Amino acid sequence: MKFKKIRFFALAFLLIGLTATLAGCGTNVTKRANTQDTWSSIQKKKKVVIGLDDSFVPMGFRQKSGKLVGYDIDLARAVFKQYGIKVDFQSIDWNMNVTELHNGTIDLIWNGFSITPQRSKQVAFSDTYLNNDQVLVSLKKNHIASYKDMTGKVLGAQTGSSGANDIDTYPKLLKNRIKNHDAVTYDSFTNAFIDLNVGRIKGLLIDSTYANYYIKHQAHPEDYRVTVGSFPKEKFAVGMRKGDVTMRKKINAGLKKLAANGQLEQINQKWFGSNVDTPLLKAK
Repeated sequence: MKFKKIRFFALAFLLIGLTATLAGCGTNVTKRANTQDTWSSIQKKKKVVIGLDDSFVPMGFRQKSGKLVGYDIDLARAVFKQYGIKVDFQSIDWNMNVTELHNGTIDLIWNGFSITPQRSKQVAFSDTYLNNDQVLVSLKKNHIASYKDMTGKVLGAQTGSSGANDIDTYPKLLKNRIKNHDAVTYDSFTNAFIDLNVGRIKGLLIDSTYANYYIKHQAHPEDYRVTVGSFPKEKFAVGMRKGDVTMRKKINAGLKKLAANGQLEQINQKWFGSNVDTPLLKAK
């Protein structure tokens, strides 16, 4: 009996040690992957994988037919066409975007991805290609014309979004006013708008690019109110692993070329008309 106990504990310690070793190996593999410059392998495969939330209009979304379209879709394809590289788009859980990048499931995050101090610690960013605001969308019948009017009311936001991060980072603006001092979070803005329209939430903190496009394409756009508050302006850029130095240079060069040859302006007009803030065009 004593011998069996000794053998049992020895086996248990061996398994614990093996698990820790394998976990350490996995961590080291991930760290090495994130410090590698993958441009040569992407060139060789002639394919790059971009992760996105495929319900984020107008940046990247699926039409009723299932076809994937959007501003970022057109922009990414135009950049990589210059290098003879095909773009594969992969739908991901937006809350897991950085994890998917570090695990190597995707090569880039390109989907209205805002630069934030927290994200900058984990990923490298391209040059800014679009400026954006966080806005509060409500129904006019609810008489919400300012952030103060959200006092005691239910607010919605997308899980993992920069808007959700802003709510926590600047609590005096909305967090301290809203019901339960926390937002109801959704996996997509599509679901959030459904709840806004039926009254489950009274306001939605959302990217202005999404809000403006969504409202414009509703049967009664006059029913909505868009309120701009005091959250800092945001910058949309392409997110990549820290080691992808060449990728960053290639994307930046490709974006500048699109700005110079008029293609960027054409893509802007297609999706936003003249109502868009594009730093690359200002720098021409």
